[in-house]
Amino acid sequence: MTKTNKAELTAPTGNFESLMAAIKAGADSVYFGVKQLNMRSHGANNFNISELKKVASTCKKHRVKSYLTLNTIIYDKDIKLVKKICNAAKKAGIDAVVACDVAVMECANSIGMEVHLSTQANVSNIEAVRFYSRYCDTIVLARELSLEQIRNICNEIRKQKIKGPSGNLIRTEIFIHGALCVSIAGKCHMSLAVYNKSANRGECLQNCRRRYRIIDDETGDELLIENKYVMSPKDLCTIRFIDRIIESGVSVLKIEGRARAADYVYKATKIYREAINSYYNGSYDKNKIINLEKELSTVFNRGFWHGGYYLGKKLGEWSGAYGSKATKEKAFIGTARNYFNKKKIGLFIMETGTIKKGDDILITGPTTGVVFEKIKTIFKDNESVGSAAKGDLVTVPVKDKIRRNDKLYLIKAKPSSQ
Repeated sequence: MTKTNKAELTAPTGNFESLMAAIKAGADSVYFGVKQLNMRSHGANNFNISELKKVASTCKKHRVKSYLTLNTIIYDKDIKLVKKICNAAKKAGIDAVVACDVAVMECANSIGMEVHLSTQANVSNIEAVRFYSRYCDTIVLARELSLEQIRNICNEIRKQKIKGPSGNLIRTEIFIHGALCVSIAGKCHMSLAVYNKSANRGECLQNCRRRYRIIDDETGDELLIENKYVMSPKDLCTIRFIDRIIESGVSVLKIEGRARAADYVYKATKIYREAINSYYNGSYDKNKIINLEKELSTVFNRGFWHGGYYLGKKLGEWSGAYGSKATKEKAFIGTARNYFNKKKIGLFIMETGTIKKGDDILITGPTTGVVFEKIKTIFKDNESVGSAAKGDLVTVPVKDKIRRNDKLYLIKAKPSSQ
């Protein structure tokens, strides 16, 4: 990847709120699912088929590519629905379908839709790239590869001139940030075995993220282990070596997190956008990395595994706790009633809690996306006040346009991080 051929940054979205957050933060493309047949059909927001046209038009308006995930295992009974979704995506103007099942690839190819191969296919060598090139123009490589292996695959694609159905050289894509699954290529059967909910059908209940004790069946003795979260890896974080990732030759850099909130999508996308841009403009350095990594830690994460498999490490950095290790948390406190464009002031009704001058706030909405702001002044009944509480109708300066019914949150440090 040369400095004249920039790597694409693709962000996760689950609703219009996170879609706008990704766009505002500088994503080159977004990926998302509809209600069925995607790997986040359980526990994540998804669009309806009827909303695909709006998604596509919103993306095109902002010159952002749109990729629809149809990446579960497909059964015979699903074929009719696969065709329905692919046809709807084609008609709406969606740019590509992300798939791992040949049935989806065949369907998309038959109607002239571009296909991206999901990481679930576990492509780990150049021969697999050559095989799938008959169906796909972009291939998400296996998450378990090292940077050296990725570089070799990218070099061989160029050397052998392996092209996809479009006639262009195959593009490679890798994950650069977000949740990692304990299983190879995400092909886990634990949720299916325990709850009859298949991870490979997008229904994973993430029982691997829970605490476990190890007990000897014969003696009843319990093995003493320091960390009971023995199957819950920390989140992948590559901000420290994004330069080496770009130089490996990959075409697309992917942030994980379709089940996460809009503020996570905004922060992660914004931070990696800045890191990628700094590489190309020559300002990527140690101080920038430290600051960007600190900002990344403020939103949802299970702790960071710096490097993942890319640096040749074996899996072994476990989260050690349930849920997020973010240094900050958000608390809902009110709703927007109006926005005055000329003065850039938002009108809010306080529904719970309190705010004061100097507080950090977050405003989210399906058209607004995400807006972060620090409170400089608060006006109540046309008078400046130091704080506001439940029931108060207040105005606060907000630099970016917001909309009626947008949600207002207070951002604060977690008790454990204070």
